[in-house]
Amino acid sequence: MNISEPQRNCFSRIFCSSEGMMEISQLRSGWYLAQRIFQVLKGRRTFSAVLSGRNFLRMFFQPLRSWLISGCRSATLLALAALVLFFAVSATAQTNALSDAEIQGRNLAQQLADVKPTKDFTNTGALKIKDAKGKNSEILIKFLVVIKATNWLSIYEGVETHLEAGDKLRIIHQESLANKYAIVHVCGSGTTLSQLDDWGVSPLSDEAEMIIPFCQSDFWLCDLGLEFFHWPAQKILPKTTTLKRGREYTLLESTNPNPPTNGYSRVVSWIDKETGGILEAEAYEAAGKLLKVFEPKSFKKVNGQWELQEMEIRNVQTGSRTRLEFDLKSD
Repeated sequence: MNISEPQRNCFSRIFCSSEGMMEISQLRSGWYLAQRIFQVLKGRRTFSAVLSGRNFLRMFFQPLRSWLISGCRSATLLALAALVLFFAVSATAQTNALSDAEIQGRNLAQQLADVKPTKDFTNTGALKIKDAKGKNSEILIKFLVVIKATNWLSIYEGVETHLEAGDKLRIIHQESLANKYAIVHVCGSGTTLSQLDDWGVSPLSDEAEMIIPFCQSDFWLCDLGLEFFHWPAQKILPKTTTLKRGREYTLLESTNPNPPTNGYSRVVSWIDKETGGILEAEAYEAAGKLLKVFEPKSFKKVNGQWELQEMEIRNVQTGSRTRLEFDLKSD
């Protein structure tokens, strides 16, 4: 179709600013850019290959520069829109690189980490410890959950009467955010759980500070906060058995990309499909050797809900073990 001079002037007024006219070659290059952007977006499964070459960036930014200089508003808007799409695809590239097992693992870990209690409650109980030398000791504990408007608190208090000392640990949980830990260790004759209620706590900022024992038990601070569900690398593994402890389960592997010295490098958890509770968990050290095994031991029905009554954590390398027992009232 032949275009008359008035029609050509009309197209110029539509596509170009008063500061300059776009050349036909620029129109062609603009159409070529649009085609190339569409091809990139359409083929985003191979996006990593596109990003690895410099030709794409040169092809993208040179027409953008010429359009900005010529003052062509429509072309500039097209290029800016393409730029937004470029970085939108870039933002999804990492997700696209994850396997289905990793995506499902992240989703499951996020759900488990964000489980929020429905009301405040207080439990008392005891930590029953058998150390590496076979010596037994018992520590009185109190466990509180406090619901806030934007978060919830888990507070653990324990008194080591034989050592005249006590620990108070506070963990702040907030949906989709990392846990915040704070602790105080109290020494002195006559230390009681009631006294610990009035003590403040000091925040911990480093992960290495969270792998210290709570009240000299086999439970580290990070164990009580289920910190491994907050690690970035999560993956669903193939089942090793049909059932675990007689229950249907999902096998979740949590991997710590930067484990602290003497800390966990990965944790494998058997998650009950129906309740979302942990049927068993194995924690491995940085060298890849099994370090600890966590197992719930018994449950009791309270107010129509099954509550954990006993759980045990064993250090398979030292032979020590700690059993946490709660005082629960039956229906």
